[in-house]
Amino acid sequence: MNSENFSISEKIVSPSYIRQGSQARRSHEQLIRLLLEQGKCPEEGWSESTIELFLNELAVMDSNNFLGNCGVGEREGRVASSLVARRHYRLIHGIGRSGDIAAIQPKATGSSLLNKLTNSVVLDILKLSGVRSVTSCFVVPMATGMSLTLCFLTLRHKRPKGRYIIWPRIDQKSCFKAMITAGFEPVVVENILEGDELRTDMEAVERKVQELGAENILCIHSTTSCFAPRVPDRLEELATMSAKYDIPHVVNNAYGVQSSKCMHLIQQGARVGRIDAFVQSLDKNFMVPVGGAIIAGFNESFIQEISRMYPGRASASPSLDVLITLLTLGASGYRKLLAEQKEMYTYLAQELKRLAAAHGERLLHTPHNPISLAMSLDDLQTQSGKSVTQLGSMLFTRQVSGARVVALGNKQMVSGHMFSGFMSHSEAYPHPYLNAASAVGITRDDVTLCIKRLDKCLKSLRKESSARSGSPIPLTDFPLYVGTLLKGHASIQPQEH
Repeated sequence: MNSENFSISEKIVSPSYIRQGSQARRSHEQLIRLLLEQGKCPEEGWSESTIELFLNELAVMDSNNFLGNCGVGEREGRVASSLVARRHYRLIHGIGRSGDIAAIQPKATGSSLLNKLTNSVVLDILKLSGVRSVTSCFVVPMATGMSLTLCFLTLRHKRPKGRYIIWPRIDQKSCFKAMITAGFEPVVVENILEGDELRTDMEAVERKVQELGAENILCIHSTTSCFAPRVPDRLEELATMSAKYDIPHVVNNAYGVQSSKCMHLIQQGARVGRIDAFVQSLDKNFMVPVGGAIIAGFNESFIQEISRMYPGRASASPSLDVLITLLTLGASGYRKLLAEQKEMYTYLAQELKRLAAAHGERLLHTPHNPISLAMSLDDLQTQSGKSVTQLGSMLFTRQVSGARVVALGNKQMVSGHMFSGFMSHSEAYPHPYLNAASAVGITRDDVTLCIKRLDKCLKSLRKESSARSGSPIPLTDFPLYVGTLLKGHASIQPQEH
């Protein structure tokens, strides 16, 4: 409804009512106008009606929604299912063109505008989260691993002699495969143990640079967010080294946007040295479906080079999802989520520490990791090595998802490289442990229920171990022991006291 239609409507319905309706619509349009003018995440979140009005306005600008449109090409935004069309708000053409994911599509003006606005709003959120000097970013419809691959392939043209990627070890397959898929040889640098923490061995990194020759190194590939007891890499020192030897530096910031500490490390690294690009997941940081990432950096021309490296058009779904989410939350809503993440981290640490003490274990001291925590399982390992791995399966069957149980001595072949002590980020970490993370969106109920179920699992494993070894069963634990018998362990005989 434009002003002309409202004027005509006054002949049908009372003008005072029409003016009231017109004012209500203008309040929606004012929010949209501010978004278009500023390109920033609104301070307060929008209502669903405003978001849907905006998306419908964008959709009618795409040629597949033109009244009377006659499409005779091979890609005309045709959709067989109306359910699929509604799921995508009839924004069917995707984003970009064959030569550039950021290019404007002449027959998809609305989708192109959606793409540009999403990138602008996401850039604003990256600044709000702590990387204030970031200059450019774009949403890519690939998860973190493939987005890292795209960065490495872009660097190939800048460093034709580059063959190696220096990579402080983190036991996560996708970031390792990202280097292999791009055709480069990862040079794994083992971490060093400082207290309970696994930290970047800067001397070993520099030795590798000198040994291989800076011109033969494509880049340094560092990590911020990670599973404890590993902690974020020493980004400032790595960035300084990258600048010293003129080696590009790519940061895997997978779920680091939610952490002010991780974002501060990136900001400081760019200030004192060199960071060419940093990559982060959409689903882990913004609670949207899996399938998108943000590639960002401090040199706009280099980020544009990466976007041009993407072959063909791309799905608009990740851009649409994150834009809807950020418009719903607003900047204030996202700041609230970040604050709650910090509160839940403290609560989770307190509860894990209390539980660990009750079972003869301890919360590993990893103050440099702002998201992930680890609880030792030394006593469980002493009882039986199988009990450690059994704990993981018990938690999963009891609907505790996301907890990782790491036993000693795991070996894993990943793309031709053998990792000893796999999942522990070290060849010889001294403790088996359990991981839990306080990620954005976690609630107090999640933590409370997890601790309750973990406590029951640990008690159950201890009783099974006591029964196998013939140790006396405490009278306080006898009811649970009887329950264990009734579940099929009839061969276990009670001990006489």
